[in-house]
Amino acid sequence: MASSKNEQQQVFQDELPLMAEKLGGDNLIGELCKGFELLVDNDKGVITFDSLKKNVAILGLQDLTTDDLRSMLREGDCDGDGALNQMEFCVLMFRLSPELMDEAKFLLHQQLQFAFLFCVLFWF
Repeated sequence: MASSKNEQQQVFQDELPLMAEKLGGDNLIGELCKGFELLVDNDKGVITFDSLKKNVAILGLQDLTTDDLRSMLREGDCDGDGALNQMEFCVLMFRLSPELMDEAKFLLHQQLQFAFLFCVLFWF
């Protein structure tokens, strides 16, 4: 019996917000950098498709398909080199965390409101 595409999709628990709460900002970035080091191609200094495929079991994600892995690389590859450097990897981890992105948007909105109010009070 063939399974549908929806049944094949994996559901991941987003642990990044919990880690952020427990570790704080600096320590969370440190842990993300350690995660990067687990997946990096040591010769090239970036996460390549081959290094990701080779090391993905470390993260318990060995069931991801080749297409899933390529999609992950494309999603995070900002400079178009086909690999993820440390910054691209960390940014991708945050982008893949909806809760953290919502919190970041909220904090940005608050800061913009504060900056606007500051400008209004002191410029007029």
